[in-house]
Amino acid sequence: MKFIKFFFIIFITFPSSIKADLNQELSLELKKGGKLIFIRHAYAPGGGDPENFDINNCDTQRNLSEEGRNQAKKIGNFFKDNDVQIFKVFSSEWCRCKETAKLAFTNFETKDFLNSFFSAKFANNKNKQMLDLKNYVKKIKGNENLIFVTHYVVISEALDYAPSSGEIVIADKNFKKIGSIEIDF
Repeated sequence: MKFIKFFFIIFITFPSSIKADLNQELSLELKKGGKLIFIRHAYAPGGGDPENFDINNCDTQRNLSEEGRNQAKKIGNFFKDNDVQIFKVFSSEWCRCKETAKLAFTNFETKDFLNSFFSAKFANNKNKQMLDLKNYVKKIKGNENLIFVTHYVVISEALDYAPSSGEIVIADKNFKKIGSIEIDF
């Protein structure tokens, strides 16, 4: 653990030009296509969802802040500015994910296998959702990039990686993490 913290500290002290080079390498990798692009929803203050959570009522959910909305727009700009081709954008049914997808990409579809299973109310869905996600990806033929706007727990379970809000995590179709790009808000 100390080893990981050491490298994290080294990484955050890199000059921004080195970070830019890393982002440039990842954007070139994205241009090759055939990637799974997981995006943790943009910044939504707090954690989890309120007790009265209703998937059909955004007023009962934790939602994006103004900073989160700005971050979502920057996510979309990253893909436009780097001319990354996208086959489809999929989102969790949670409002903070749908708003992130709408602000970043405009067009998207929802998939229940991208929903959060953080709370005890949804924890039993985890194994089925992960199986459904993997089966969906197996059916995709071709070399297109797919975007999944989802939650910390889904990305963590699929890629064994802990993303920040609004972070873009790139993987191959075998769910092997290639890299990530943090988008500030």
